[in-house]
Amino acid sequence: MRKVLLTAIALLAAFQAYCQDVSEHSQRKQKIEEEISFINNQLKSISTKQKASTKQLMLIQQQVTSRRKLIKAIDDQIAKIERQMVEKQRTINRLQKELDTLQTYYNNLILNSYKNRDTKVWFMYILGSENIGQGYRRFVYLKNLAGEANRQGEKIKEAREQMKEEKGELARMKADAGKQRNERESEYKKLKEEETRSKKTLTSLAKTEKQYRSELARKRREVEALDREIRRILNKEIASQNKDKTHIDYALAGKFEGNRGKLPWPVKQGVITERFGVHNHPVYKNLKLPECNGVTFSTERGAEVFSVFDGVVKQIVVMPGYDQCVLIQHGTYFTFYCKLGNVAVKSGQTVARGQKLGTLEPETKSSSSLHFQIWNGTSKQNPENWLVD
Repeated sequence: MRKVLLTAIALLAAFQAYCQDVSEHSQRKQKIEEEISFINNQLKSISTKQKASTKQLMLIQQQVTSRRKLIKAIDDQIAKIERQMVEKQRTINRLQKELDTLQTYYNNLILNSYKNRDTKVWFMYILGSENIGQGYRRFVYLKNLAGEANRQGEKIKEAREQMKEEKGELARMKADAGKQRNERESEYKKLKEEETRSKKTLTSLAKTEKQYRSELARKRREVEALDREIRRILNKEIASQNKDKTHIDYALAGKFEGNRGKLPWPVKQGVITERFGVHNHPVYKNLKLPECNGVTFSTERGAEVFSVFDGVVKQIVVMPGYDQCVLIQHGTYFTFYCKLGNVAVKSGQTVARGQKLGTLEPETKSSSSLHFQIWNGTSKQNPENWLVD
């Protein structure tokens, strides 16, 4: 009975671990699938008659990246299931050997019981003993033969039940693996379609380099103007803090730093279309894009913007190409939120993590963009290292 209980506990633990693994995998997949779905909606908002744009290309390329991540997640799960299937088959093989041994022993017991079913045979078998000790052992053996056969029969029954459970679990794993393989095949076809679309967009954009160069020059001026204004504000603020150290909330700065990699996104959903640092244009490889001191999110039209951490609103400025920008101080750290159409806070106001700062200016009929930066004093930070993945 104790062995049965231990076996049941082991099976339950293994099944729970398997279910937890499936659940975690499902959550990862769901997150990636939601991102792909969001990008699809963003792309649908771009008319088929509309000329190809850099944003469209970036969305398609992000979609391709997300699709590859999804396929990799499926591949990882298939590999994990296959490893579990191998281990499960080993368990079944071991149980089969144990069952064969139990069955052989049981057959011998039944055979001996049959041979000794006549009490006269029992009596002669005992009398034929060499000594009293041997005679006593033979007596006990014959007396317990039937009971031992029954106990052995129960063991065989238990082993068969365990074998049935293990084979059932193996069958579920095989079915899951088959489902994952079918899903992977479907996602791979979508990936090929998206890669083809990306190449077509690249080809279309390659014909408009002259027009894009003039747009890039305007964009560069806007980026440089924003950079100068941010540095001016930060230098002024830091100079003021240096005069009076008591104005710096070092405890808040420590808490902010302790949340590196854990900060929430400043929008509820979206995808990053511009990344931190200097990058070449995705089409015109001989052109460098303006240096990006933060990240830009493509999100739904008029989306709400939220503070990523507790802090104080230091300033609200209006910049060409960036609409309204909100600067929040978190001790020695600062966060910037640009391209807001409406602002719901004011300078000097204390805000909490997750508090609404305003809504974004509409960009297309179904999308808006948020430009977001993080600074530690006058040292720019890569927001992707701070935000939760």
